[in-house]
Amino acid sequence: MLVDSIIELLKKEISISEYNKYIKQMKINEKKSKSDFIVFETPNILIAHWIKTKYSEKIAHLYEVKTGKKPKINIIVKNKQIIKKKEKPETKTIISTTILNPSFTFDSFIVGSSNQFAFTVAKSISEKPGDVYNPVFLYGPTGLGKTHLIQAIGNYSIRRGKIVIYATIEQFMNDFTYHLRNQSMDRFREKYRNCDILLIDDVQFLSNKIQTQEEFFHTFNQLYSNGKQIVLTSDKPPKMIAGLEERLKSRFEWGIIADITLPELETKIAIIKKKCEIDGINLNNEIVNYIASNMGDNIREIESAIINLNAYASLMGQKIDFEFAKNVMKEQIKEKKRNINLEDIINVISKELNIKPSEIKSKKRSRKIVEARRIGIYLARTLTPNSMPALASFFGMKDHTAVSHNMKKINEIIENDENFKVRLEELKNIIVTK
Repeated sequence: MLVDSIIELLKKEISISEYNKYIKQMKINEKKSKSDFIVFETPNILIAHWIKTKYSEKIAHLYEVKTGKKPKINIIVKNKQIIKKKEKPETKTIISTTILNPSFTFDSFIVGSSNQFAFTVAKSISEKPGDVYNPVFLYGPTGLGKTHLIQAIGNYSIRRGKIVIYATIEQFMNDFTYHLRNQSMDRFREKYRNCDILLIDDVQFLSNKIQTQEEFFHTFNQLYSNGKQIVLTSDKPPKMIAGLEERLKSRFEWGIIADITLPELETKIAIIKKKCEIDGINLNNEIVNYIASNMGDNIREIESAIINLNAYASLMGQKIDFEFAKNVMKEQIKEKKRNINLEDIINVISKELNIKPSEIKSKKRSRKIVEARRIGIYLARTLTPNSMPALASFFGMKDHTAVSHNMKKINEIIENDENFKVRLEELKNIIVTK
């Protein structure tokens, strides 16, 4: 059914929570709908207003992509009142909004040393689009918040009355292909070149798309010459995008380039706590620290793990305690698929704590070295099958009683020092996922 495919396309472009809260509540009224006039029903006025404001233009556009005709979209509150999309005069239409995740705001973005510069740049251009830095190019690995930040720019700007267009480069290419095939390039250019702010995600996928690169080049030039803000994201800086024309690389570097790097542990903990606060999920510090230490650095994966954990607890009618969380998440925690040897452990500790491997295995007694040695013994005992006598020999100790003493000491520290415990878990995660 056509409407099902339209809703499925829309579902891919918005968050699961937005889909469940709003779009899932919407049903087509087939009796009142025609090919050029589509009517949807919603259970209440709030949902109707939200869909009308945020999604009606996008739904109409998706119908146009599928059928070649752009219908009018009406939203009905079932058995009550009709909220109609305002009729527009038969003149050229400039799309004045775009679909954005409303939860992606500057307030909900957790700032740390790994993303401070990118966040500051994004805030600056939101205050003065086209004046401060143009273009802005944000890059970094997948799942670290680039889409959140670029959509925060869009949400902030829309509230200030700006015309914003957000699209992934894949959506841009699909739009381009459709309008080229249907000889309607005027409409395509009207959409992408008549905005105050153009936000394009994942521009690395322009690689080797020669015809699309040509169109994007001219779109970029027109917006830039008109003083309109351009913001782009990628998983790598412009100069490292293979298959991208030099003239585009050059233009992407005209303004400012800001990278988002892997988040430090404190930032991950703050992100998890913020996510729990927004979604009303209750996790204690032990569980939060466990997730931050063991789920790697992909923020999107971390947030997904939290949602899955909460959903599973709801279905099971189970309170989320530490053991329950560990059991549910065991398949999501990255496990090393090979045996871990003692040298792996020493090398990681040496690098992370800035101590020479030889010092960890020496008889030196400085506080820093003793702590590193104890960590090495604990992780070796935890992550490898080596016996205590074997560890005593490796670490240059008298016998297994020295290993036992160090294990006892470090367990006491774990009990009384939460920060030390978290740091230990982080080192463990680095070793098993190395």
